[in-house]
Amino acid sequence: MGIFEGAVVVYLRALYYPEGFNFPLKLMSNQVAITELIREFASLMMLLSVGILAGKNFSQRFAWFIYSFAVWDIVYYVFLYLILGWPENLFTWDILFLLPVTWTGPVIAPVIISVLMILLALTIYCFNIKSNFNARISKKEWLLLISGSFVVFISFIWDYCKFISRNISNTEIHEKTLFERLYELSFQYTPNCFPWLIFIIGTLILVIGIFLIYKRSKQPPPKVVAFKNF
Repeated sequence: MGIFEGAVVVYLRALYYPEGFNFPLKLMSNQVAITELIREFASLMMLLSVGILAGKNFSQRFAWFIYSFAVWDIVYYVFLYLILGWPENLFTWDILFLLPVTWTGPVIAPVIISVLMILLALTIYCFNIKSNFNARISKKEWLLLISGSFVVFISFIWDYCKFISRNISNTEIHEKTLFERLYELSFQYTPNCFPWLIFIIGTLILVIGIFLIYKRSKQPPPKVVAFKNF
């Protein structure tokens, strides 16, 4: 799937960026933009299907989903580098996702998250094997994983949302509908500054959550005491 995603990007860049990809984005038709959003949603459904089909319980399905997502993301960048020589380095800015709003950041950021996702998936999978596929993620661990993911998500949309909030009241586009204004502004956006502090905080929260699952997976299973009837 990473190669499939990369191939689509190669086609889009050949059409819209023959001189090489750079910000701001080239204006494309509504039809192409909507098609790209649908394609991203379909890709998520395909990855989710892998998790549902491969896993034997909820935690294992979750592990397979995030593992597939992470491998997909890394293979995507490797494929683009081999075909286009892009990204030039790990700090090259990229559009990471379009749902529910545009995510942006240097390439190294999603790669770090992908590595953590692989570690989490392997930890959960090994925990399942050790517990005879009865492993469960505790409420505390879920809280850390969800809150850490949310903080990382905020770091990815931070710069874009700041740009939108500063320019949404632009008098040149004020008479247009909200959707039209957001659409036009998205093609004027150039990344400015990635909020590394927010990203690092979110990443550390995720690491703590993964560590707690790993620590619990290393504990011996509770012994079952058999009582004899006299």
